[in-house]
Amino acid sequence: MLYDINLKITYAYEVPASGGRHVVRVLPVSLPDRQRLIAGSVSFAPNPEERSDNIDFFANPTTSITFRSAHDKLVIRMQARVQLDPQPMTADFSPKLADFPPEIVNVWSIAPDSPHHFLGQSPLLPDDPSIAAYAASIVKPDMTIRQIARAICERIHRDFTYDAKATTVDTPPKEAFRLKRGVCQDFAHVMITALRSLGIPAGYVSGFLRTIPPPGKERLEGADAMHAWVRFWCGRADGWMELDPTNNIFAGADHIVVGHGRDYSDVAPVIGVLKSYGSHETEQAVDVLPVV
Repeated sequence: MLYDINLKITYAYEVPASGGRHVVRVLPVSLPDRQRLIAGSVSFAPNPEERSDNIDFFANPTTSITFRSAHDKLVIRMQARVQLDPQPMTADFSPKLADFPPEIVNVWSIAPDSPHHFLGQSPLLPDDPSIAAYAASIVKPDMTIRQIARAICERIHRDFTYDAKATTVDTPPKEAFRLKRGVCQDFAHVMITALRSLGIPAGYVSGFLRTIPPPGKERLEGADAMHAWVRFWCGRADGWMELDPTNNIFAGADHIVVGHGRDYSDVAPVIGVLKSYGSHETEQAVDVLPVV
């Protein structure tokens, strides 16, 4: 599947910012045998005084920018063409939970995709007893790791309500779990916390999701979205797999990966600091268009 992706993020400042530094992660990543970035660019208006394009620890493309002159607006644009190769669903060779710890112990690697990075607490995801109890109540004897992850995904999808007004980007998973409401970031954070409480390595995936309008309705320009889902390690035979608890599906041909991390803080589209005061407004528009 071939996609053209267009992203526009606009920040409008109440009072002009006299300077700022930002790290931007919006360019899709290339992944062996799954996803290939054919061409891509990230641009800014106004142009930053300094710019550096790099790869972070988790192998995600990043762009660091610095502004020293006053500006009342910042526009970030990303354009990319990406090829996705559908991943066939294989037989479940993941171990049962009781047999899982030796699989992790025998991984002698601290590479970016090592399961050891995704086992413990991370900046936004502390241990939470209520989520741990929720996860434990879902597990049944003789379940494999893949079956456990699938069951938790299904349960979150059933128990939680998608509500864009219920949470903010800073809402901790404990609060989203209490509300049983939130957005894709909250669903992913709760599921990651649940899996880690069982000793299953789990991480955050940031990306784009193509949306398909209802029958008879026209597709609205800019109506696609940045999205978040979960990847979890099933053992050395099955490796990493990905589930989308917001939609209760395995990540497929419409899930385009921008980056992997331990939680949202590792893959936030834009982070940084400003020299300013007052409020600001943010707008985001995404188009994910199949190339036919």
